[in-house]
Amino acid sequence: MSEGVLLLHGSSGTPDLERARLLEAEGYDVVVPQWPVTYEVPLESFPLDELAHHDRLIVMGSSWGAEAALLLGALDERVESVIAFAPSAYVWGRNVADGSQRSAWTWRGEPLPFVPFDRDWQPGTDPPSFTGLYRQSLRVATEQMRIPVERIRGEVLLVAGGDDQVWPAVEFADEIVRRRGDRPTHVVTVAAAGHRAVLPGEEPKTAGQRMARGGVEAADRELGALAWAEVLRVLAGS
Repeated sequence: MSEGVLLLHGSSGTPDLERARLLEAEGYDVVVPQWPVTYEVPLESFPLDELAHHDRLIVMGSSWGAEAALLLGALDERVESVIAFAPSAYVWGRNVADGSQRSAWTWRGEPLPFVPFDRDWQPGTDPPSFTGLYRQSLRVATEQMRIPVERIRGEVLLVAGGDDQVWPAVEFADEIVRRRGDRPTHVVTVAAAGHRAVLPGEEPKTAGQRMARGGVEAADRELGALAWAEVLRVLAGS
């Protein structure tokens, strides 16, 4: 039995090479693409074909990459399991230069229904925390805007910091658990951790736009240590 891992970065746009090396050191074949963090990204553009020779395909992603990972698991039957760091339970929009909003993702040429951002929201902190924006925007969310996580055929592992200041990842994780019912789903969380868990052997990430991400390094590392044991378990299929 062989496993292939598609590893998707978040909104920083920087491939997670350090995390890829950790997975490769455990003997896993990892593909870590750089993809454009923009609107209407075709989910088919992620290179799952490069891993198709493996018996099991697992998609792992962080933040926006976690959104993509969960969608791939739900829509592409080749994906067995999903590991989502700072997950979303919804498809979100992206702002366009002309002032409009469009879906972050397309599937088979069609934009996926998305939650639009509430234009009346204003940040109350500097640097800005965006959790309020996501909660406020969800007031108009519909069933069609949810990620259909119940379609993911294997296990879903969710890693979420209780102090995430980017979006309410723990609330999203809880919603994913509810939607999946008795399907295998596991959540790892630490109350004081933020948006970016730090796995054993990693350094804290600094790339990306200026914003509050929450957490403190000790809690982010604690979350990463707890998550790493579960990541290895999911990858091993145990």
